[in-house]
Amino acid sequence: MNSLKDEVKFLFSGQGMPYEKVCILVAMVITVFLSVILNGNFAKDAKVAIIDMDNSAYTRELTNRIEASEYMKVTAVINTAMDPKELFYQDRAAAVVYFPQGLEKDRYTGVATNIGVFYDNTNTAQTSNIKEALNEIVGLDNAAAQGDVGSTNDSIRGQLSLASRNLFNPQDSKDNGETLGFLFFFGSMFFTFATIGMIPRLRLSHQLEPILLEGTPWDLIVRILPYGGCLLVSWVLGLAVLRVWGDLSFSGNLLTFLFIQLFYILTVGALSLFFGWTAANPGIASSRMILFIPGGFVLGGMTGPTTFFAPWVVKFSHIFPLTWEFHFQRDIIARGAGLGDIAQTFGAFLVYMGIVAIIFCLRFYASRRALIKMRQMAKWNEQGKHRPVEALS
Repeated sequence: MNSLKDEVKFLFSGQGMPYEKVCILVAMVITVFLSVILNGNFAKDAKVAIIDMDNSAYTRELTNRIEASEYMKVTAVINTAMDPKELFYQDRAAAVVYFPQGLEKDRYTGVATNIGVFYDNTNTAQTSNIKEALNEIVGLDNAAAQGDVGSTNDSIRGQLSLASRNLFNPQDSKDNGETLGFLFFFGSMFFTFATIGMIPRLRLSHQLEPILLEGTPWDLIVRILPYGGCLLVSWVLGLAVLRVWGDLSFSGNLLTFLFIQLFYILTVGALSLFFGWTAANPGIASSRMILFIPGGFVLGGMTGPTTFFAPWVVKFSHIFPLTWEFHFQRDIIARGAGLGDIAQTFGAFLVYMGIVAIIFCLRFYASRRALIKMRQMAKWNEQGKHRPVEALS
């Protein structure tokens, strides 16, 4: 009983992780927050791009049928030849439909013809509804052509079929999906564990006050660089194992990917220091990792396809840094994009990074002002003087 009383006293003392609060928070997040966000289990208005080389009345009719589907939304119609892979960069499409030249002529002259479809297979679940909807559109069109759905035009005899191809992960390998996602998730999580208690540690060792009074925010950010170096080495090692021992498809440039990681590590490190700033000790700070790391893993497109989420959920997910990491992973590693191909996403991430830097600097200088004011008040107390009105305010 004495052991039990002692442990209960420690639990509510604030000297360790506030588990009595964390367990309630986790339960509420999972049952309320995530149940609202993850309420979709099918692709709704997934982005579809169309390369229409025929540009005929028939292909425009097919485009309208695709647009009318609840599963798909046509975001671009292109009438010139181009590499369909480029349309997948920055998650601009989940599928690309290719209408070949002469499609209408073949359809009305009884010649069997194919429609090409390229699927983004970086997440194997995100295109299942699209495949079903496209097969249904083709099936109904063939039935109408044979006079089974009210067609009176007996000259239409050409059978239409889909010629599909899964891109970026054609073999449905887990090394290109869940395993890669876990590599970046756990790497980011333990990097946060290693850095989130830095400010409380410096405060307890009386090293924080000189930095606040005489230094700059960079004096704190630079401390995360050794941890960031370890993280980069671990990720390169993990990618090498998946490439050599597994069947990872690394289509892009490793140096481009590592260059992006420098900005990602600085951003996650700044957020880590920010969230752990007010913690009484490193143990309490560690529990705050849940506030900004797991959300990106859940909503970033690795555990569940983004096509299943409502548009507002996709936008909201970008407050989590790991969501951006998965954007870069899909584009550079899976799709082989260069830095110019993802300029828009990278530019948006730099804006996000700038916002994080501003918030961190505001936290730093607010703590400096509070420390200066506290020292002034302590000095006045030691001298036995009355505190002036402006100090009290």
